[in-house]
Amino acid sequence: MKSSYMGKIARINLTTREVKVENLDYELAQKFIGGRGLGTAMLYDEGIATVDPLSSDNKLIYITGAMTGTASPTSGRYMVVTKSPLTGMIASSNSGGIWGAKLKYAGWEALIVEGKADSWVYINIVDDKIEILPADEYVGMLSEEADAAFKKVHEKASVLNIGPAGEHLSLLAAIMNDKDRAAGRSGVGAVMGSKNLKAITVTATKNTVEPHDAAKLKTAMANSLKKIKENAVTHAGLPTYGTAVLVNIINNTGAFPTKNWQESYFPEADETSGETLKEKYLVKNNYCHRCPIGCGRVVTIDGEAKGGPEYEPLWAYGGNCGVKDLNAIDKANFYCNEYGLDAISTPCTIAAAMELYQHGCIKDEECDGMPLAWGNAEAIVEWTKRMGEASSPLAKLMADGSYRLCKHYGHPEFSMSVKKQELPAYDARAVQGIGITYATSNRGGCHVRGYLISPEVLGLPEQLDRTTTEGKATWCKIFQDLTAVIDSMGLCLFSSFALGAQEYADLLNAGTGTNYDVAGLLEVGERIYNIERLFNKAAGMKPEDDRLPKRLTEEPIVNGPSEGMVSQIKVTLPQYYEVRGWKDAFPTKETLDRLGLVEKY
Repeated sequence: MKSSYMGKIARINLTTREVKVENLDYELAQKFIGGRGLGTAMLYDEGIATVDPLSSDNKLIYITGAMTGTASPTSGRYMVVTKSPLTGMIASSNSGGIWGAKLKYAGWEALIVEGKADSWVYINIVDDKIEILPADEYVGMLSEEADAAFKKVHEKASVLNIGPAGEHLSLLAAIMNDKDRAAGRSGVGAVMGSKNLKAITVTATKNTVEPHDAAKLKTAMANSLKKIKENAVTHAGLPTYGTAVLVNIINNTGAFPTKNWQESYFPEADETSGETLKEKYLVKNNYCHRCPIGCGRVVTIDGEAKGGPEYEPLWAYGGNCGVKDLNAIDKANFYCNEYGLDAISTPCTIAAAMELYQHGCIKDEECDGMPLAWGNAEAIVEWTKRMGEASSPLAKLMADGSYRLCKHYGHPEFSMSVKKQELPAYDARAVQGIGITYATSNRGGCHVRGYLISPEVLGLPEQLDRTTTEGKATWCKIFQDLTAVIDSMGLCLFSSFALGAQEYADLLNAGTGTNYDVAGLLEVGERIYNIERLFNKAAGMKPEDDRLPKRLTEEPIVNGPSEGMVSQIKVTLPQYYEVRGWKDAFPTKETLDRLGLVEKY
């Protein structure tokens, strides 16, 4: 049957240098769609949940979505699925650009990379040919330099690589592709570095994917594009100001964590906003493959056009570090990309270090002439570089994230993290539903596993009262399940500001030949969320890992429009488990049976 699935998976063993071609399990694909869902199911079946994440036993699955590379809007996404060295749980990091589409155009649904090379190597893919080549000469290169160097050898290739942070096994290391696109979270770059794998280059002769029903896909695509162009966020806000359009919105809500979440309103936030970025530094919009939105920013840094910051690093380097210097934030974000560091966890760890410095835990002599003081614009740039280079004992410790840093200094409560992964830019005291998302995210602190900011703040698809708990558990489950579907289709989450489950079902059915209705599609999302939880259980997760930092439950907000609020997660978490059909944080047998899942170990 013709479909948007490629049907082939490459198993690449770096120890033996063997490459085996395997057939896609279409039955498994129908149960889990592709991308995040199928990748997790495959990793679970491989028995990876119990291994050391940085050992040769761990595996990396680079996997496209069911609709990646098709004519569907925003179909440029791919996933990196592995066991996270940061959290010890499931990692599924999402990235855009064109690399994922190129992998599919070359004829591959996924790559399973296992073992460890005895010296630095890279994988070169040209259509159906895969070879493992020496990479010693590329080691130490920053992301843009590596991208250019590989393209000198493979002129038409799309390049995925790790920077020095991944080479040094920083637990915050990202995987970069197409210069400044990142599979950023959960330390996936460290897993790549642990295998002595510097890069994967992909060259494809084709540039299309044939869907199951081209006519139906054309209709579904036209309908989706129409909705995207009619939506105020996807047609106006994001293209005009990028994701940084949120800076003033969230700050004026009183949900803008400031100085490592000690406050929730930053008086100088507008100086770091999307509006100011556009006025002072914007060169042009940046588009991922097949994207009609163009939320990416290209900005001027020291007279050169470079990839600009998203909302998260603008907040994390800005208000969360007490910094209002937008030029310094742009530079720090650029160095995150260059060294291959998570642009959320890195600045959040710097903010945690600043609080430790504030309390005298980190001493001046440890700072090597660059104090970790609130508002120090030079410090956010310099310490990002130091973390990327692991250039001092403190920098190396910081490069493993705020949880380990704060625990080392005897103040784990200063780490604003869940499951050892740093929280993003929305205060869960001010927005009650997003706190459930944070606490129950399978990959640790994360907002893009159930973006309840959309209804609670932006009013999409309808306006909810952000201050109340009523109904939030159900909303969280629905958003988590739909997000799992979108990630597994290989589409961008931002499309969901305009599209609903019916539009995604229409696209998927036309592409793959499935026949999902809305309920059936959301059940697949539920199945994906539950198998992730089974992976985490096997990896050693405990019920108490579904929690928020004490600061959010015990310390009321001290300033701004949401002053006095605390998170009500103690009320909403039991409600969430009931809605999910879970007991003590894990699926019951009845839930697993209903979803056709088996707990394997």
